[in-house]
Amino acid sequence: MKIRVATYNIHKGVSYRSQPRVHALKQAIGKFEADMVFLQEVQGKHDRIAEKFAEETHGHRHWPATAQHEFFGDGRHSVYGMNAKYDHGHHGNALLSNFPIAQWTNTDISDHAYEARGILHCIVDTPETPVHCYVVHLGLFEAGRTRQTQALIDAVKATAPDNEPVIIAGDFNDWRNTLSATLRKALGVVEVFDEIRPPSALGDLVRTLARRKAALHPARTFPAALPVFRLDRIYVRGFSVESAQVLHGPEWARLSDHSPIVATLGLN
Repeated sequence: MKIRVATYNIHKGVSYRSQPRVHALKQAIGKFEADMVFLQEVQGKHDRIAEKFAEETHGHRHWPATAQHEFFGDGRHSVYGMNAKYDHGHHGNALLSNFPIAQWTNTDISDHAYEARGILHCIVDTPETPVHCYVVHLGLFEAGRTRQTQALIDAVKATAPDNEPVIIAGDFNDWRNTLSATLRKALGVVEVFDEIRPPSALGDLVRTLARRKAALHPARTFPAALPVFRLDRIYVRGFSVESAQVLHGPEWARLSDHSPIVATLGLN
């Protein structure tokens, strides 16, 4: 069985000038043609923007009347985990799925009061097996990210049996790439760009030797206009990676400060 997945930090569906981008984002998410979409900075509610952009143009509200995960899901299964709450609304992580979501929990892993973060864990009923999906958005400070990574490891070990497949995706804010080795060792996961191999036996040998000598690196995804930093990741266990790509260019730079990652996985 093949599963196509994507991860995307959508910057709450607005530009830096707080202009709505939700309709364009909805179209863009559709272009992923993904079975599961891991979203960060999803606006569950924002009364001020909703009031400001409530009027319609050509039959469309500039700001949706429903929560963003429901709007983007467009009838698909969707779950939202609220992380940050304020007087006029809240935001968090979300999962959109073509498959039923059997169970879900949202765990607070905030490291301090000024930066609310969480892990959204969903058990997705695919036609062949349950898949444990973790939507992650880690903090801006390295010490906090280290503690949050341990919380993620503890959560996966407590909730995903060793024989069941796992997908962990999101914005790790890990610009120095200090967390990947810890996750690989503790959970037996690989990052999807670790596994893109040349299509030949010689290529496999070259890659194996290269992996012994050099550190593996995720793709560059931030800022979307000219990606330099390796912030967004998809880690998997129990899957082979058939393809992985970062979607970048002017179209994507207008939608969010992060570029999305899309990967096609094969169940082992």
